[in-house]
Amino acid sequence: MAASREPVARRQLLSALIGLVLCGGGGHAMAAAPAAAGPNASASTPAVDAMDASFDRGMLSGAGQNTTDLSRFERGNFVASGTYSVDLYLNETPVGRSNVRFAAPSADASATPCVTRTLLDKLALHPDKLSARTMADLTSDNVCVDMASVIPGASMAFEMSDLRLDTSVPQAYLGQTARGYVDPAHWDSGVNAGLLNYNFNSYRTSSQGVAQTSSYLGLNAGLNLGRWHLRHDSSLNGQSGINGARSTHHWQNIATYAQRDLPGMHAQLTLGDSWTSGEIFDSIGLRGVQLATDDRMLPQSLRGYAPSVRGVADSNAKVTVHQNGMLIYQTTVAPGPFTIDDLYSTGYGGDLEVSVSEANGRVHTFSVPYASVPQLLRPGVTRFSVAAGQLRDDSIAHKPEVMQGTLQRGFTNLLTGYAGAVASQGYAALLLGSALNTRYGAFAMDVTAAHTRIPGMDAMSGQSMRLSYSKTLAQTGTSLTVAAYRYSTSGYLTLGDAVRARDYARRGLPVFASGRPAYPQTINGIPVSDLLTPAQQAALGGYDYRDFVVPTGVDRQRNNFSINLSQRLGARGGSLYVNGSARDYWNRTSTDTQFQVGYNNSFGRISYNLSASRERDLFGRSDNRYMANVTIPLGNSSHAPILTGGLTRDSSGGMQEQATLSGTAGVDDRFNYGATATHDSGNNDAGTTGSTGSINAGYRGTHAQLNAGFGAGSGYSQASLSVAGGIVAHPGGVSFGLPLGDTVAIVSAPDATGARIGNAAGVRIDRAGYALVPYVTPYILNTIDIDPTGLSLDVQLDNTSVQVAPRAGAVVMVKFKSESGRFVLIQASLAGGKTLPFGAEVEDEQGQAIGVVGQAGRIMVRVPHETGRLSVQWQEQDVTRTCLLPYQLKSRSQGKRKAGAIEQVEATCEQPRTTAQIARSGT
Repeated sequence: MAASREPVARRQLLSALIGLVLCGGGGHAMAAAPAAAGPNASASTPAVDAMDASFDRGMLSGAGQNTTDLSRFERGNFVASGTYSVDLYLNETPVGRSNVRFAAPSADASATPCVTRTLLDKLALHPDKLSARTMADLTSDNVCVDMASVIPGASMAFEMSDLRLDTSVPQAYLGQTARGYVDPAHWDSGVNAGLLNYNFNSYRTSSQGVAQTSSYLGLNAGLNLGRWHLRHDSSLNGQSGINGARSTHHWQNIATYAQRDLPGMHAQLTLGDSWTSGEIFDSIGLRGVQLATDDRMLPQSLRGYAPSVRGVADSNAKVTVHQNGMLIYQTTVAPGPFTIDDLYSTGYGGDLEVSVSEANGRVHTFSVPYASVPQLLRPGVTRFSVAAGQLRDDSIAHKPEVMQGTLQRGFTNLLTGYAGAVASQGYAALLLGSALNTRYGAFAMDVTAAHTRIPGMDAMSGQSMRLSYSKTLAQTGTSLTVAAYRYSTSGYLTLGDAVRARDYARRGLPVFASGRPAYPQTINGIPVSDLLTPAQQAALGGYDYRDFVVPTGVDRQRNNFSINLSQRLGARGGSLYVNGSARDYWNRTSTDTQFQVGYNNSFGRISYNLSASRERDLFGRSDNRYMANVTIPLGNSSHAPILTGGLTRDSSGGMQEQATLSGTAGVDDRFNYGATATHDSGNNDAGTTGSTGSINAGYRGTHAQLNAGFGAGSGYSQASLSVAGGIVAHPGGVSFGLPLGDTVAIVSAPDATGARIGNAAGVRIDRAGYALVPYVTPYILNTIDIDPTGLSLDVQLDNTSVQVAPRAGAVVMVKFKSESGRFVLIQASLAGGKTLPFGAEVEDEQGQAIGVVGQAGRIMVRVPHETGRLSVQWQEQDVTRTCLLPYQLKSRSQGKRKAGAIEQVEATCEQPRTTAQIARSGT
């Protein structure tokens, strides 16, 4: 984005920079505390110019005899008057982008930014007690008001090269805007666009002379029309037939919905096939309407849970907040009570240690408990959701209507309350709960009462109580992320269980599971116990085994316990972790137990892991696994390969030894590769012994990512290929890129083909001048950078960084203005061979300054055409001299210039004429 005066200002800046470089001196400065300037500027504050630099002309070629007036180069960071589109920063925090007027008190002075009411609103600064004159000046185009005259102690600094305007304001004058806040008025709805995400994978196996190919295509399509976003997620699965069986294909609609945000409610409205969030009740598929809050609309510092910090300062004091020994926040406060309520969420806890350092050196500290469970909210924050429609569940035949509502409210640092209700045909449930943050940890407890009517059976009623706990102990290195326990009475059913039970009853199937199946589970009539591996047998038969498994009824859960625990063992002792769950049921005696226990550590650059786990397959069979893994980097470079060795033993006595060599290569790690050798022995799950090997490779390009693999073992082989990417059709054309996220950006930079997008690995500007940035974060300022390294000298970017705050689901167009032409070094001289004066100003045919004359008459400029005429102007005593410099460049068709090469031509500046200069006295 560029303003009306940017081309002029940039050319004048280029002139100054070239002069500085060729002179061998210069300065760099900021316009700190800019003064009033302009036609009617107040003279109460003198202009503060940039750092000065004086030049010794005797150091120039010819002792500086053939030079013009160089005084304009004696100030670094010279800014010409005009309006610029700049990035705004307030106390080092990005605020947005805006047009700002700059004015200078005189023609040879550097311009300073002019403060207006609009600019103050953009910075969220609302100073009070302003005089009537100041209020009038803030809205006048003839007066340039400086920031210090509006807010005492405030200043502004402008960096011309980055088009960045920094504003420094004392904390006492700042409003209570949360960190990371972006005014909804500046949220970008994006452009109308069509989107397509694709993910194709094909896998072919051959065993004992029988081959089969299975393929998968996942599609995520979208259409953005204004603030409405239409989305469709679907997949296609296919398997080739074997032994005379036909090939099968299955198309599945995952979700199809229209969505738009409602900023006034901090919520998203969704219509169609979608899923509920699952914050209070279990997530369900729904065909209908949803209205739910979206925490992404909150400033980053208000997302998740963090307590408010309240205290009292006796003077202008510095407040610091530490957590687990790390400084996470620091600010200065005025005397009196203070509140810090915009701490960033830092996970599940660690008490906050607050220190208040007074002006006289006295320090007082206090502690604020900080432990969190998912149910906790910040004080004053509310979440809600309302959903109504038809239940979506492919496992049942009768899909009932469902209504669900939830509400959460953070009352204080200590207490959060939440409630929910759900109703369906033959089912109703009500939930009430609260969450507490205490110095002993965070607790959440809720009770759900449910009533279910099942056809042909008595009505069932029951309750379920859930208790969650979380605590981090920094002193011992213990982190109990979440431990949860749920107890349900025999008459309690969740919505999902109740719907399935009613469906089974209406279909004449067993409603509740017994201790053992009423009859054996079968696949095409074959008992599961007779199959070597159910999933493999189903795949070889060419069908999805889930379509043939006979339901054996609903389980009624009784107890459910889960835990996530990690423990550091000193600075070098590594760490332990435990993740596990156990559940039992009212209608069967067995207990489902799953866990992972492990130990991680490293020795030098070698890391290792020991672990044990229990897992269950879809048919309820348990398998205990014991694993040891070692990872060794084979070199010190960024692309050094990594060797990983592993040993696995399962509960059946089978052993597996495995070694993998993997790594990356290329710019931006575009290539990845791996080779694996495996040896199986004993009675493993696959029932095989012997050695196998496999190789894989991948490439992440600018338009798609590819992966391929091949493996072979005793009596079998396999090969796979996958392709994934994204496509966006937008007003500028069609762009191809990597797989897309929810919110994307299209970078428009004409003539900048090949330039790299700095914050998106592997993304570059294509030949059409566009680049697809697949992931940007909604509702916050995202900085999109272009790295001009490697660009042709014929292209100049007016700016290399733009900030944008997109709405969720938007396709935002991020425009970088560029100028293209022919970059050329002209060896110029006057008629008769005399050298042009050093420092003479060069203008194009529109009268715009584009450069200066360097030593020995050399001129480096960018010109728009192969032929044209430049004007050179310089000062001699009391007269201004001008000559015209025609040029003729080679046609581009005569061959491409080497990268980095500068085209050179010779030219004579003709028709010199003299213009009388107006005397400084004004006569």
